Amino acid sequence: MTCQDCKKQPATVHLTQIVNNEKIVLSLCKDCAAKRGFHSPLDNVPFPLAEILSGLIQQQPVAEKKGDKPSPKCPNCGLTFEEFTHLGRFGCGQCYRTFRSRLEGIMRKVHGSSLHKGKLPASDPGQSLPIKEEKRLEEELKKAIESEDFERAADLRDKLKAIKEEDLVSEKGD
Repeated sequence: MTCQDCKKQPATVHLTQIVNNEKIVLSLCKDCAAKRGFHSPLDNVPFPLAEILSGLIQQQPVAEKKGDKPSPKCPNCGLTFEEFTHLGRFGCGQCYRTFRSRLEGIMRKVHGSSLHKGKLPASDPGQSLPIKEEKRLEEELKKAIESEDFERAADLRDKLKAIKEEDLVSEKGD
């Protein structure tokens, strides 16, 4: 959506006002919004995401001991997990998969769950297939246990274990 005033830049400020039961909606670029006197009170306030993440990570039990092999690097951008804790952001989309096992505990603390239930990006739907398969197998395993079909549950458990090991191998090998 382009700015309603200049009709050149993308609209980044969206304002809705109701005055005398009449709704007024404005979609403006940052410059035109500033000309009209609208600004965000958080514009010049830095958000300390790196410090928040670093604090959450430091609270996690340390799985690696000194002398163990070094932290894995993202195969796509080369970012290490330690660099992520200092920067507060990943270098690319592959970082999420590379550091998945380390992020689960943090995500549980932040979101209450380590499972994302929102929308998936449309750019590469093939990347979400292992995650969907893992979720499907976990649900089937739960049903098999509830119905006391332990042979099926053992098969599902083994398939889940194989998927999770494959993720770990791709994290370490990449």
